[in-house]
Amino acid sequence: MGPAGIAAGGKEVLDAFQKSLSEAGIPAEVKEHCSSHQVGCLGLCARDVLVEVHMNGEKATYQYVKPDMAGRIVREHIIGGAAVQEWLTDSDYEQFYSKQFKIVLSDCGKFDPEDIDAYIAAGGYEPTREVLTTWLPDDVTDEIKASGIRGRGGAGFPTGLKWELARRSKSDQKYIICNADEGDPGAFMDRAVIEGNPHSVIEGMLIAAFAIGSHKGYVYIRAEYPLAVKRLRIALKQAYDRRFLGEDIFNTNFRFDIQIKLGAGAFVCGEETALIASIEGQRGMPRPKPPFPVYSGLWQKPTVINNVETLANIPYIIRKGAGWYASFGTERSKGTKVFALTGKIKNTGLIEVPMGISLREIIYDIGGGIEGGRPLKAVQTGGPSGGCIPSKLLDLDVDYESLARAGSIVGSGGMIVLDDSNCMVNMAKYFVQFTQSESCGKCVPCRVGTKRLLEILERITRGEGKEDDLDLLEKLSNGIKATSLCGLGQTAPNPVLSTLKYFREEYVAHIKEKKCPAKVCKELLEYFIIEELCKGCGACLKACPSKAITGEKKKPHTINPDLCIRCGACFEACKFRSVGRE
Repeated sequence: MGPAGIAAGGKEVLDAFQKSLSEAGIPAEVKEHCSSHQVGCLGLCARDVLVEVHMNGEKATYQYVKPDMAGRIVREHIIGGAAVQEWLTDSDYEQFYSKQFKIVLSDCGKFDPEDIDAYIAAGGYEPTREVLTTWLPDDVTDEIKASGIRGRGGAGFPTGLKWELARRSKSDQKYIICNADEGDPGAFMDRAVIEGNPHSVIEGMLIAAFAIGSHKGYVYIRAEYPLAVKRLRIALKQAYDRRFLGEDIFNTNFRFDIQIKLGAGAFVCGEETALIASIEGQRGMPRPKPPFPVYSGLWQKPTVINNVETLANIPYIIRKGAGWYASFGTERSKGTKVFALTGKIKNTGLIEVPMGISLREIIYDIGGGIEGGRPLKAVQTGGPSGGCIPSKLLDLDVDYESLARAGSIVGSGGMIVLDDSNCMVNMAKYFVQFTQSESCGKCVPCRVGTKRLLEILERITRGEGKEDDLDLLEKLSNGIKATSLCGLGQTAPNPVLSTLKYFREEYVAHIKEKKCPAKVCKELLEYFIIEELCKGCGACLKACPSKAITGEKKKPHTINPDLCIRCGACFEACKFRSVGRE
């Protein structure tokens, strides 16, 4: 019952199973929030709706489940004891998980996220009890530093060091903020964690608060995540009811309160100082640094801001030890990372892998390869702030340092796979268009610079580019990176610089030849009828909105280039592939 499952019909499937169980007279307790009836995202969104049946110590997983399949599964599997083989997941499903190692996602999909008892049964809140009753705050910061975990929100700053700096800051009030303002296109890591296991985030905030001496926390989450907000509210109420939040937690003198702050969807509020301004009731705009939030943050008080994934790691690190966590990953990039694997890939979904795994392993071993068997062209990591990594670097290790050297970033965890049907100039334009529209406008380099970048890219994709545009793009990008106030502007040119570096020939083709090699930029396309293939069926004629196509029935048609608006409707409508484009 994650968003992908719900969108694919999860609620209807759930209702169908409840009805089938009832009609079959099978003793089953059915209530609104029952741990046997709803869980969060299982990861492989491409196969939703997924249904697991646990019987006699064995688990069977069904994929692409529709409501009308519930009855047969109940009759044959639950009553008869024989799984419906043709609906079960295949070897590709098992391969999807084979190279993953789950820490943050280890409990997502295993129990009802709206049932605190299920979380407690899995060991939840025990790390908090141990820390509050037997540890000193310095012990906590030392443990987190020893684990080597770095912030999973994008910058990769060492988490333990951030906590230590805040711990040393002298103040009568300190704050913990969970940054759940996930705004990257194609990213859904933080949303899935909160929807699948919200208590892990609450527990991470509790431990962080104890470490730095804070008694007040905020979860800054975008209002566009209604299911995540709902489950977080339920989890907070349950935590207060059990006295895991509030006064005298675990009969100690420690107190901690958490408040939800809904964001309005401004991408720039993912930047920590803009986020702080938004919580304070001001317009979400970044502030110059220093001072850094650990010294002067929310209402000028020391503030630690960690993203959802960072905080969700903390209970597991405390439970199993810093050495255990540090055993995964690379020397400078410890632990695991959650990625939203999307794009032209067979197995789209949510994955968690050890840092240092190669792009090749993610795309082909976990992702199952490129959809339709087309050639891999690039992988875009880090969202709008990241870069496009070409297929020739497929064996690149996925960690902070390696991706930075390649001209990209880990970011919050977006990973978009591109094939040969993607135009890299158009991709750069898309991401610059996004960051330009999301710029708060406070500093000139970002406000004006990204606008100029976008204008140049739009001109190139229209076939109006000039040869000196490439040098201008590079110079302008470097200037924006060097002089912008916050991370949004400093990273906005990354898609441009990386595509210029690895796919310069595509820019040249757009400018010199007035052609889009990927046949994406419609102003550079010409549509024509291949006479020997045309059956004269009239499908293209009916689909053309500009009446550019003429011809008699059962005779080859023609396209008038003067009337053609290059919408591609004829190309999509033709079943005989007789419409060509170049």
